[in-house]
Amino acid sequence: MPEQSTMHGYLNWAKQRIDEMDATLASLEGKVSQLKADLKPKADQLIDDLRKQRQEFGAQVEAQTRAGEAAAQTTKSQLESRWSDFEALVKGYFETVGKQAEHQNATFQAIAAAQAKAWREVVDTFRNEAAKLATARRADLDAAIKQMNSDAAEAEARLQSLRQTGADSWATVSSALAESRKAFDRANQEAWEALKRAASPKA
Repeated sequence: MPEQSTMHGYLNWAKQRIDEMDATLASLEGKVSQLKADLKPKADQLIDDLRKQRQEFGAQVEAQTRAGEAAAQTTKSQLESRWSDFEALVKGYFETVGKQAEHQNATFQAIAAAQAKAWREVVDTFRNEAAKLATARRADLDAAIKQMNSDAAEAEARLQSLRQTGADSWATVSSALAESRKAFDRANQEAWEALKRAASPKA
């Protein structure tokens, strides 16, 4: 179970990033037709680069998942680098061709929705795994679920507030998304550590 819970944490992390990549691509692809004709070739090229980054990221996650926990842990830093490259391309897109506030806001909304979905999915997955354990540490697991729900609600409220105020730059929304992502990563890690402790023979 400890190895399985570590893999769950890794897979939740990777899936959350993939979901954001997919949401970003869908939003940007949907807005290309609204760009001025002279910007469309550059936008198409940037979107192709983003799509390639997404495919490579997904392929690496799939390969590491098949290889098991040890390989997944050593590859996470490589995936984080790929994630940074993807984010840099998105930033470049908005700096060069997607400067309209409406365009940025639509992408922000799509990414925020992907993050909210990831929170719900990881809480559900963790709850299902925790339910499989008949353990004296049930209170710890219930507390972890409660904390994840609380963190998810807080992150979603912050993003909702930013959506309502209509942030005027990609840097502002990108920073808010990064903070939400960090909270997700922290909650995901803490929850699976709690599950690992509950499943250990000493629990």
